[in-house]
Amino acid sequence: MGTKPVPGDLVAGGQTRKRGNHMRLVKVIAAAAIVFAAFTGAACAKDWKTIRIGTEGAYPPFNGLDPSGQLVGFDIDIAKALCEKMQATCTFQAQDWDGIIPALLAGKFDAIVASMSITDERKKKVAFTNKYYQTPAAFVAPKDSKIASWDAAGLKGKVIGAQSSTIHGNYLEGEIQPGGAEIKLYGTQDEANADLAAGRLDAVVADKTMLSEWLKKPEASCCERKADVDVVKYAKYFGSGAGIAVRKEDTDLVDKFNKAIAEILADGTYKKINDKYFPYSIY
Repeated sequence: MGTKPVPGDLVAGGQTRKRGNHMRLVKVIAAAAIVFAAFTGAACAKDWKTIRIGTEGAYPPFNGLDPSGQLVGFDIDIAKALCEKMQATCTFQAQDWDGIIPALLAGKFDAIVASMSITDERKKKVAFTNKYYQTPAAFVAPKDSKIASWDAAGLKGKVIGAQSSTIHGNYLEGEIQPGGAEIKLYGTQDEANADLAAGRLDAVVADKTMLSEWLKKPEASCCERKADVDVVKYAKYFGSGAGIAVRKEDTDLVDKFNKAIAEILADGTYKKINDKYFPYSIY
């Protein structure tokens, strides 16, 4: 007869077997979790074959609406060219400027192509591509304006307009308003321009190229460009050019856009679009 194991041996042996079974179960669960994560990650990964683009639709000639209600302009043509390079189908939707970043973050669209300047403040919320153009800012005022200097001191007591939530509005509020000027902000630049033409503003500040196009219209015969803004001196407001904004987590989309921007610059596509709208390079 063999020696009968004592109760302590039975307990110890049982615990050992249970512990071994437990460890094997943990390894199986861990392996399954890795496989599941890999599968679901692949399933959820975005292939960017379809890209939803948001734009303002109220900032000609960069983006606007034609008589049929279709989005048109430099931004739209650039976006279409980039999508072609990325072999992606792109859809476009108009969004009020004030809500365009919140709409992006809420998933309403995947990218903003709307002449949005790349600034440190905006980088806190979104990621940007490289620039796809860069133009200066300017003051436009009535031709008979008696304003002596286009700085905080010279604009004291004057009413200056700009579009809200823009680099131009931020510049006015940060640099000109402290000197005693009244700053009026508008939902669109067209509204600010209309108030200038109606005599309700002493001047407006906006993108120089955009204002140059407005000054060609009959309703702008009252006014002229008076001075450019030193965007280098005030780089904290004006940033480093216009870029495409995407959600911070979509770094792969940034890379795709950057590659496409480089391609349209290299093969002449960019110049063709530029020349359609402007007699000079805005890159």
